[in-house]
Amino acid sequence: MSKHNLFYFAKEGAYNMFSHGFMSFAAVGITVACLLIMGTFTLVAVNANAMLAELESQNQMLAFVDKNLSEEEARAMEKDLLAIDNVTGVEFISNAEAAEAFRGRYEDDELFQLPDENFRHRYAVDLKDIGRMAQTKAELEALPGIGRGNVNAYEDEAAGFITIRNVAGVVCVVLIAVLFLVSVFIIANTIKLTTFDRRDEIAIMKMVGATNGFIRWPFVYEGFLLGVFSAVIGFFLQWGLYEAVARSVASNDTINLISVVPFEEMYTYVAVIFAAAGMLIGVGGSLSAIRKFLQV
Repeated sequence: MSKHNLFYFAKEGAYNMFSHGFMSFAAVGITVACLLIMGTFTLVAVNANAMLAELESQNQMLAFVDKNLSEEEARAMEKDLLAIDNVTGVEFISNAEAAEAFRGRYEDDELFQLPDENFRHRYAVDLKDIGRMAQTKAELEALPGIGRGNVNAYEDEAAGFITIRNVAGVVCVVLIAVLFLVSVFIIANTIKLTTFDRRDEIAIMKMVGATNGFIRWPFVYEGFLLGVFSAVIGFFLQWGLYEAVARSVASNDTINLISVVPFEEMYTYVAVIFAAAGMLIGVGGSLSAIRKFLQV
């Protein structure tokens, strides 16, 4: 493709876009709306995944040491626990520390003021992957000095976290795919309306020998420009909407447990995704729209 043709196609594409002002505005508006919906669902999924990851990182197992072992012997087990593949860190809690924490919780109830000897040394164990909790629990119980039945693991809660994360991921992917197809369909029909009044011109160009590519490229550029404009507008609207929601969440005491990922950490990825989606929707819609008019 020569530079002359490239310039001609770009000029024609821009002219087509601005000459059909209302239809171009409608195409951009519809694409922006679809991008915002896709972006919102994606950002919700990203935040949900971040919250679940934080909950996972706080998830611990308690491994109780054999009561016949001294504190020195119990502390010496740390290297064996850290040698387990799924364990990222351990914290030793002596029976005196466990007793003090227990008394602090029930300081007003004399029935719970138990001596240190009633408590056992234990380890708080941090996991890399809570999906392997059952396997890690079995490996901990197999260690000498711990034994079967001496590990507390919240397997049901862990399974719940994993299920929520997987369902959120699937729902997000399905919604994005559906909305992407809907966007392509809508913009294809929008651009098809803009080309309808040029069907005679296209037919004449075909009869004088113009190739399909020569006729198609201006419409491809038109769709490309519509997609770029939509992506830019959609990105800044998404940014403003996200920041407004983030400020609302931060200032609301009733939902202070919810943390929002700062947009500054994601804006590069959001911009790239919006640009790619906008251009794909615009170009795909244009190619779909012009196909009918080339069959002359």
